[in-house]
Amino acid sequence: MNNKASAIWKGGLKDGSGTLQTTSTALQSTPYDFKTRFEGAEGTNPEELIAAAHAGCFSMALSNILGQSDLTADSIETSATVTLGKDDDGPAITKVHLVVKATVPGATEETFLECAGKAKEGCPVSKLLNAEITMNAQLT
Repeated sequence: MNNKASAIWKGGLKDGSGTLQTTSTALQSTPYDFKTRFEGAEGTNPEELIAAAHAGCFSMALSNILGQSDLTADSIETSATVTLGKDDDGPAITKVHLVVKATVPGATEETFLECAGKAKEGCPVSKLLNAEITMNAQLT
C-alpha cells in the first residue's frame, strides 16, 4: 500500500510559505511557513503532522497487540509530542513522547504495560523515526 502527500513551497525560508496536500484530501492546500514551524504561530507544520501520524499509528498497534491477548479496548487515547531540536547537522526531530490512556476491560496493569511497550517499539511510525521515543501509559 502506498500513500501520497505533496508540498509546494514558494520563496525563501523565512519569508516564503507553502501548502500541503494529501491524495485523500484530508489536507487541501493547507498552509505552513517558517513561523508555524519554528516560532509557534497558529497553523500546522511537518512535526505536528508526524505527531498525529504517530499517535494514530500507536493506537492502532496497541489495539492489535491487545487483541493478540484476547483483550479489546473500550478506548485508547494517545497524544504524541514531537520535539524539533538540533543535532550536529542542524534541525532534527530528536524525540517523541507518547501519553496513552486506555480503558481495557479485563486487562491487568502488567499486561497492559507490556502491550503498550510492544506497540511503542513496533508501530510502523516508531520504526521509521530516528529519535528517542518515551511513553507514559495509564490503564484507566
